[in-house]
Amino acid sequence: MRVFAIPLRTRFRGITVREGLLLRGEAGWGEWSPFLEYPPEVAEPWLRCAEEAAAGDWPAPVRDAVPVNVTVPAVGPDQAHRIVLDGGCATAKVKVAEPGQTLADDEARVEAVRDALGPSGLLRVDANGAWPVDDAVAAIGALDRAAGGLEYVEQPCASVEELAAVRRAVDVPIAADESIRRAADPYRVRDLEAADIAVLKVQPLGGVRACLRIAEEIGLPVVVSSALETSVGIAAGLALAGALPELPHACGLATVQLLTADVAAQPLLPVDGDLPVGAALVDPHAVDLLAATADRVAHWERRLAEVRAL
Repeated sequence: MRVFAIPLRTRFRGITVREGLLLRGEAGWGEWSPFLEYPPEVAEPWLRCAEEAAAGDWPAPVRDAVPVNVTVPAVGPDQAHRIVLDGGCATAKVKVAEPGQTLADDEARVEAVRDALGPSGLLRVDANGAWPVDDAVAAIGALDRAAGGLEYVEQPCASVEELAAVRRAVDVPIAADESIRRAADPYRVRDLEAADIAVLKVQPLGGVRACLRIAEEIGLPVVVSSALETSVGIAAGLALAGALPELPHACGLATVQLLTADVAAQPLLPVDGDLPVGAALVDPHAVDLLAATADRVAHWERRLAEVRAL
């Protein structure tokens, strides 16, 4: 077991350092990195995912590579433009509705991303459930115009009922993320016809095989996305994306680009917009360099004990 602490290139999801724990199993390594505010019952599926990976219990892939999007945090337009150019992907996901920012800030960021992508690139935005219904409808219209057409909007509102209302009011497709992974019943999105696309994240949902069951039963096109992991965690997402029967959209798995370093010998960074399917080889020297301080190691050991006690 090794605990890592990796600085981010820019603040993302309110944090500047990504912490987590690597577990060694019979078949290799798994990553357990639930965000620090998550209680044991929320962090428990993340541990099942790590143990599945360490045991090598992944299904056989049906593809060797997965198309991915570059992720653009809630930064200024100049930095957003540079991130897209450096990202090397034909699809971009742009964070919007950041606390303390305005719709005008989001429009400027989206316009910069469109300029960097060119007219043929695909552009999607993610609001992380921040908007009320009326604000979502207005913002989606404005951002769709700024983008010259959005591929989809991810989680514009917090609740499934609100997603359904927004979906009926706009022409842009709606993707559900938190409404699936944080819900007691992930299938309400399907039952209420609240989304066009299901966003699945392997750690929060308990692993690759658990996600495959959800994908089969929810009956929606799937986008596999990351939880801001190292390459070890991203490899689990790629195992899911690689095993899906159909993959009509680029996946949100290129987030190693947001880290300043990585624990893998060959970090999973996109080449021509794709990532390879397969396990990540851990670099012991990199793990040593990125090791967390003793107090943070103790923190993660306590968290692990609390989750295993469940």
